[in-house]
Amino acid sequence: MEQYLAAVLDGSKPACKWEKAACERHLADVARGKQAGARWVFDRSRALRAVKFIEGLPHVKGRWAMDRQKVRLEGWQLFIVCSLFGWIERATGFYRFRTAYIEVPRKNGKSMLAACIGLVKLCADGEHGAEVYSGATTEKQAWEVFRPAKQMAEHTPDLQRAFGLTVNAKSLTILGNGSRFEPVIGNPGDGASPSCAVVDEFHEHPSDTLYNTMLTGMGARDNPLLLVITTAGSDRSTPCYALHGDVRKMLEGRAENERQFGIIFSIDDGDDWADESSLRKANPNFGVSVSADHLIEQQRTAINSARAQNVFKTKHLDVWVNADVAWMNMVRWDACADRTLRLDDFEREECFVGLDLASRTDIAAKVRLFRRQIEGTDHYFAFGTYFLNEAKVEESANQHYGGWANAGLLTVTPGNVTDYNWIADDLVLDGQRFFVREIPHDPWHAAALVQFVQARPEWDQSSTFVEVRQSVQNLSPPMKELEALVLAGRLHHDGDPVLGWMISNVVCHRDTKDNIFPRKEREENKIDGALALIMALGRALATEGSDSVYNTRGILTI
Repeated sequence: MEQYLAAVLDGSKPACKWEKAACERHLADVARGKQAGARWVFDRSRALRAVKFIEGLPHVKGRWAMDRQKVRLEGWQLFIVCSLFGWIERATGFYRFRTAYIEVPRKNGKSMLAACIGLVKLCADGEHGAEVYSGATTEKQAWEVFRPAKQMAEHTPDLQRAFGLTVNAKSLTILGNGSRFEPVIGNPGDGASPSCAVVDEFHEHPSDTLYNTMLTGMGARDNPLLLVITTAGSDRSTPCYALHGDVRKMLEGRAENERQFGIIFSIDDGDDWADESSLRKANPNFGVSVSADHLIEQQRTAINSARAQNVFKTKHLDVWVNADVAWMNMVRWDACADRTLRLDDFEREECFVGLDLASRTDIAAKVRLFRRQIEGTDHYFAFGTYFLNEAKVEESANQHYGGWANAGLLTVTPGNVTDYNWIADDLVLDGQRFFVREIPHDPWHAAALVQFVQARPEWDQSSTFVEVRQSVQNLSPPMKELEALVLAGRLHHDGDPVLGWMISNVVCHRDTKDNIFPRKEREENKIDGALALIMALGRALATEGSDSVYNTRGILTI
């Protein structure tokens, strides 16, 4: 495993950013595990026991089975097995990872690997009454993992004798302790109490019913494992694509989940999918279980047939086709952070205040945007403020909201709806501190707030509310400009983690005219602060070079 990690990180083994990130995460965690009081430690001996068990199993397909060879784990497979069985909780000895997500192109041996892991969980994990399931949307797919596990058991009499294992037509059972391994199709119901569940080709699942049933059924187990193995797909509305996004955020360090293992084998943005080097990068078993000649032939077919390209990219390069892609380069966004910035330093300066109010039961975002010239070039400075009602903050699914509230990054209003009077008070204060030139906002949900503010006697009527309809025509140009400003280092922020999270949630799809529009993949992936910033920048650009005397009144609509 160490050789694999070294090869990935020194570049001698082609690897995409997600494979590298998984390796980097492991090594960082190993270093932390050596510190006094660390919760998680890597137990090499336990990892190697699982490896030894698996490498005692026979191959059951292809030339390896014909030659009666034993399984030999490749470096990437060693890394996965050692991670799942080697990471433990120091205090209890229980496994760290309860869920695992492995995304890899077809024919790289993922079903065989999942079958081996299932047999470890059935026989060698010390779990009485173990329940191991291979789940899928069809019986044929469920057997893709169960069949090799069954065949391995059939061809290993020593395994049967050692564990009292009985091979049945549709199950593997250990009568001595009531353990079993069997396939499951569709909705398994709520009676299962899995110690290990393999969800195969998750991208084909139209809902997360099977996944959630298995996950919730694991509550009584000390060492459960929910293992998802899949290739990429073409439908971004599936639960698999949502999980794919969660794992990417975790690997980037933008979301923390110490119980989740994840690794993705693919190509990077900017890689030439038609080049042979992309095949080697995305397929960890290139030339081993997946024929190099076969992949090159499939690539050649895709080059010559536009109709075949999406299938090739999905199945052999693990690229989610027809899916919106992350908009912002978050490495460059983070590089724009200047934690010495203070809002007080911009007193009496011209300001554009973008507002996105969503609904009164959700986050409302306000972003102040200032413009300064540095060496003859316009630079922009953004500061975000966010409002949310206390009922939403207290919901168990929104633990990050509570953390932001405690850190003073989120203003919490009483009750179960966000009180717009608080936002109105904040806008009035802005008008007293800065020269608020315009307040661009999505007119949806905003009429009441505009009335609240304009009715205040202390409100500076020279500040103009500008309705910005949420259209491609209004949002595509400032989105592109914001991206360019970030890449050029001309957008500055104070490292606000809420705004950073919202920016990272924005996805977009370029149309045939190269227009883009901000979207979110799931309801919980909020983008309100990003929209407020985009609207503020759009109006700042629209008024660039114009007279900044505030001689307009009322509401301007664009």
